[in-house]
Amino acid sequence: MRRILLSLLTFAAAGWLTAEDRPNILWISAEDIGPHFGFAGDKHAITPHLDELAKQGTYYSNAFTSAGVCAPCRSGIITGMYQNSIGTHHMRCNAKLPDWLRPFPMYLREAGYYCTNASKTDYQFLDPGKDEIWDVCGAKGHWKYREEGQPFFAVFNFTGCHESGIASESKYRSVTENLTEEQRQNPEALDTLPPYYPDTPIVREDWKRNYELITAFDAFAGDLIQEIKDAGEWDNTIIMFWSDHGVGLPRAKRWLYDSGTHVPLVIYMPEKYREFQTTEPGFTDDRLVNSVDFGPAVLTLAGVEVPDHMHGRCFLGKAAERKFVYGARDRMDERYDIIRSVRDKRYRYLRNFEPLKPYYQYMNTPEKGATMMEIRKAEAAGSVTGAAALFSAGFKPVEELYDLEADPHEVNNLAANPTYAKKLRELKKALFEWQLDIGDIGLIPESEITAREGAAGATYAILHGETDQSALIYALTAIATSASEGRKAFPDLLDALSYDDAAVRFWGATGLGNFAEEASDYKGARKALSKALKDDAPAVRIAAGRALCRMSDDPKALRVVADAMKGPNEWARLEAAIVLDELNEGARSVLKDLQAGLEEQPNKYIVRVSNKAVNDLLGTDNKVP
Repeated sequence: MRRILLSLLTFAAAGWLTAEDRPNILWISAEDIGPHFGFAGDKHAITPHLDELAKQGTYYSNAFTSAGVCAPCRSGIITGMYQNSIGTHHMRCNAKLPDWLRPFPMYLREAGYYCTNASKTDYQFLDPGKDEIWDVCGAKGHWKYREEGQPFFAVFNFTGCHESGIASESKYRSVTENLTEEQRQNPEALDTLPPYYPDTPIVREDWKRNYELITAFDAFAGDLIQEIKDAGEWDNTIIMFWSDHGVGLPRAKRWLYDSGTHVPLVIYMPEKYREFQTTEPGFTDDRLVNSVDFGPAVLTLAGVEVPDHMHGRCFLGKAAERKFVYGARDRMDERYDIIRSVRDKRYRYLRNFEPLKPYYQYMNTPEKGATMMEIRKAEAAGSVTGAAALFSAGFKPVEELYDLEADPHEVNNLAANPTYAKKLRELKKALFEWQLDIGDIGLIPESEITAREGAAGATYAILHGETDQSALIYALTAIATSASEGRKAFPDLLDALSYDDAAVRFWGATGLGNFAEEASDYKGARKALSKALKDDAPAVRIAAGRALCRMSDDPKALRVVADAMKGPNEWARLEAAIVLDELNEGARSVLKDLQAGLEEQPNKYIVRVSNKAVNDLLGTDNKVP
């Protein structure tokens, strides 16, 4: 009763006259799918239920997620904050949130809403727990159990579209078992196969499965919509459909291109809530939307004030439109690859902070997929050509710029084209300012994050504590950017090695190591890196060891990296294992350290990296535990 009374006061202040005026809100979410729907113009899509919803609502054609993978995205959705600001950016990490940072359904519950989630969480933090966030979170979560007259916010997530539904024959058959013959796809007729995949029957089978899983999801969504209608709640319920990121295939899921971040978003508004519509029913809205905006939009619909700390904003009604959307990639399972992205309605800019790493780093989970196996097969045969060859390269360009109107698959990098220099500068500046604004904690090595969060009290507080950290945020962002800019940055990188913060020192060593051949004879570089081998921070020691090993055969530096695999910080052990793996033959003399790590490491990611490194050195097949 207290909650219902509070809700009446809240909504009276927000302009709602009665409890009955408050909308129900239904979220229908899917995993691992892009906008392959009829309402989005895909001629192969068989999606009648959601096509009908779009006819009665609005399709937002420029909706993007803040990452190309589920858990970091979902942490951003539930908090309304970018994952690389609050520390939930690494896949399967466990950040500590500040006490004041509450997932948005908690505000809804305080306002009298009945909030359920069936049943995906994946938030990457333990506290607050799901029982604090939701009235019910699990298979029994359903709006029908609310009190009479109580408005609801209900989330239903479909797991069948997950990448495992493509990779696993049994799951694919189970999810699609009720499809009719007319709902099946002919893989040979699918002319939407991206040009960066080998065009083989096996790859086409995966692409076909993607479509059929989406059709199965459409039936799931249709059942949820029909439940609303059967209960007489159609005219009281706002329905929002979205996906947590793009297609569950290589160069899509986990990546920041449109293939990994462009998602379908449809919102249906009953007549009495049309003040929140941005188009007439059945029309498309091309305004930019980021997934961190979803929560603030729901709070606004419910008449709840959006907290000032949220990065997301409501995009409905008369809200001002975004100029840019942003994205971040960080550790994906066992591999780090720091990438940042900014996109306007036409152009996407990406900054590769670790350009020496290949696009297709070896990661256990995607390597099991048939499409990834076909890519590896083509690489081994030397038959990768055209657009596919771009993403099988052993390193990446520092900057990428794409014109999405002319190049929807993002294969023609315009970053070096002088015609687009002005656009490049604009987006590069926007990205840098965003990183400063949010405090990009993803630029701090994970081993340093875990070492600092206890004293800080929360992961977010590492860069947003009681004292002003703006100088550190600027220094960190600037030096991380400089680390991929070559010889012109050497003076700054050398100075960074004596900076009072280890994260800045880390990027100084990393930048010199990125250009090891040129840096090897740069005055003072070797001496400063040798000194850094004794740094208090393991991330700095590892980065300095990497740099010196890349400059020449350096047993002392190699031993420092190998010894880091024995330290107390598990993420430092992973960082060290990755460096040894990347050194290839250069790590042969510490093979026993890698082998010992297979038995001594409780962290499965360290085991996976060490296992690959060992097998590569021994010339055996990779059999990752």
